[in-house]
Amino acid sequence: MAAINIMKRSLLTIVLVGILAGVLPTNVMGQNCGCAANLCCSQFGYCGTGNDYCGSGCREGPCTSSSPTGDVSASGDCPGKSFYTRAAFLNALNSYSQFGQDGSADASKREIAAFFAHVTHETGSFCYIEEINGASQNYCDSSNTHGRNSIGFDGLNSPGTVASDPVISFKTALWFWMNNVHQVISQGFGATIRAINGAVECNGGNSAAVQSRIQYYTQYCNQFGVAPGDNLSC
Repeated sequence: MAAINIMKRSLLTIVLVGILAGVLPTNVMGQNCGCAANLCCSQFGYCGTGNDYCGSGCREGPCTSSSPTGDVSASGDCPGKSFYTRAAFLNALNSYSQFGQDGSADASKREIAAFFAHVTHETGSFCYIEEINGASQNYCDSSNTHGRNSIGFDGLNSPGTVASDPVISFKTALWFWMNNVHQVISQGFGATIRAINGAVECNGGNSAAVQSRIQYYTQYCNQFGVAPGDNLSC
């Protein structure tokens, strides 16, 4: 059992490194492309040659694929571009060792894909740190605790900290996930939508938002080489 857990933890690390290379900023050559003329910019933002760089998802250069995958990274002028980093997420992940650890390797990949699908949707592809127009909403308390962080958690006792500390931002997102979503992941992606924002979006409440989440989820599953499973909608 210990050996299986170690293997699954290694899988989680490999998958996360891959996905974070694609959606979270870091100071590496080619993160925003700009590769040499003879090099391709891969779907994860790295310069190189061969199918891994010039094949499916290739962003620019001598690409061999005509159908690149969708880009889920933030543009350079987004406030979240320097806020959501790989280091911050991996730091936060140390506090939640059960994330992506239940079931088979494919089940682990699907949970990671589901988490990042919702985070990508909630943050506008890691662009926004706080809820769009949140401060203008008519919330009941004087501190105006609109949604902040990577999954829209408001942090009632100290809302400003959630929007100013990237590690705490990811920790609150993971805390919410592990306490409210993790237990329903085996029921399909649709169950995770219902757990996060079902009262507003499910049963026809906001079909566009539901489809946005599903689209991101299937994109991540495709990157991981795993089937998205059944029950995608709510």
